[in-house]
Amino acid sequence: MEALFIFIAKSSGLITLFYLAYYFLLRKETFFNSNRWYLLAGLITSVVLPFLVYTKTILVAPTPISNSSFLPTDISQNIIREENFEINWNYVVLIIYALGLVSFLIKFGLDYYSLNSVLKGKKIKQQADFKFVDIDQNIAPFSYFDYIVYNSKMFSAEELENIIEHEKVHSEQNHTADMLISRVFCILFWFNPIIWWYKKAIVQNLEFIADKEAAKIISDKKAYQYTLLKITTHESCLSITNHFYQSLIKKRIIMLNKNQSKKRNAWKYYVVIPALVAFVALFQVKTIAQENGPNSGANINPEKVEAVEVFTISKNTSDADIDQRVKTLKEKFDITATVSELERNSNQEITAIQLELKDKKGVTKSKKSVVSTGIEKIGIIVISEKSGEIIFNFADDKTVPTTAKTEAKDVIIKIKNTQNSNTNRNDQSNSSSNTNVSTNVSTNVNSNTNTTTSVNTNSINVTPHDNVVTITNHVSDPKPLIVINGTITPNVTVNDIDVKVVKNMNVLRGLNAKAKYGDAGNNDVIEITTK
Repeated sequence: MEALFIFIAKSSGLITLFYLAYYFLLRKETFFNSNRWYLLAGLITSVVLPFLVYTKTILVAPTPISNSSFLPTDISQNIIREENFEINWNYVVLIIYALGLVSFLIKFGLDYYSLNSVLKGKKIKQQADFKFVDIDQNIAPFSYFDYIVYNSKMFSAEELENIIEHEKVHSEQNHTADMLISRVFCILFWFNPIIWWYKKAIVQNLEFIADKEAAKIISDKKAYQYTLLKITTHESCLSITNHFYQSLIKKRIIMLNKNQSKKRNAWKYYVVIPALVAFVALFQVKTIAQENGPNSGANINPEKVEAVEVFTISKNTSDADIDQRVKTLKEKFDITATVSELERNSNQEITAIQLELKDKKGVTKSKKSVVSTGIEKIGIIVISEKSGEIIFNFADDKTVPTTAKTEAKDVIIKIKNTQNSNTNRNDQSNSSSNTNVSTNVSTNVNSNTNTTTSVNTNSINVTPHDNVVTITNHVSDPKPLIVINGTITPNVTVNDIDVKVVKNMNVLRGLNAKAKYGDAGNNDVIEITTK
């Protein structure tokens, strides 16, 4: 949905750019045919250019891995977060836009019906490539593709000849196509006042073209101008046709008598090019940061880590939950998350999604998943360092273990204290869209149905799989002191605790642990509060 709003905003901006250039530089020039193609090119460019994205890849140096051990200083995570009801303004805006779109579509349908009513059952006189229709209604003369419609009883023979020559120009040059294109854009961008002025500029310029070409054929130019004045008394016309009447009749007569513009003024058409280049540079260049060197994953120094947060999106995640995650990433970490190509099946399960993360430095990570039966769980890992640096990435599904499912709606954080093992392996990835947080990733095994055992050495391993986040770390014996609900439990380890009953967890280290628990806190303290 956000992608749709961004597209509409970009297109509206481009339409405004082309219109302002026309209004201030070109509307008084007599390059009527060139103006026609300029205005049409502006509309086409406004919907095509936002889809053209240049991807720029920059190489950044990886952060070296420290061999120091890691134990979080303060990790507190609610297992289940209660979400408060709030209005999704994206849907409100979308509904308003849809109502306007439908209204103008209905209006267009009614205009088309009125046109068919005028032509239905009328006698058609074929002459060369034109179809002449003489009607009885008091309607201003108009052309619609190869149809030229008029009421011969309303004009003298000379006036009718002038009118027909004018409408022939509209028909020969397919001006009806311009009218329909501008009308479609008015329907799509009905909320933008510039598009209505843009359409008016197109219609007016088409009249300039027809007046100019008709005047070349008509012998009495003054009589043609009197015909223009007479037609202004007939105000009934069909909006989707090229009708002879125009309210700005004074401008038509002025432009008809104006001298041809000098060719050197054609430079004005090129003024818009630098503005388009600036638009592409500002909005259409996508920068992807790729870490250089052998350790191309996101390497973390455990001593520098202050907090780790993981956001998950599964096939059952609702649009409201996705919007909330996007909002949290922006407000808390200044990470812009863009969700696009979101598709759901009949069971409302997500079958396709593309995620793009971008921080204030322009570093971008992206991930796309398309699975007809429902996407696999996607984890977004955000690590906050003590220096204020924010490191983010997607979890690599290939390196996470298979664990038993949990009923938690959001993320559970588990602290595992593990021993050295010879099962370590080095897992590296150069993909910006599918990279594990730790390059030194241990072999993860499913030891039983309820827990995940991660064997790791000198690394942080974050596993956002099945709503479980495992932060593993090598520590040596003796074990840290475990305090549950304020009670010291010397014979209990972290592995003995069922995470389903844990409300939050706090880790005290060094002087903080000793100050609170004395000598018992020499090996650090883990305080656990249960539900």
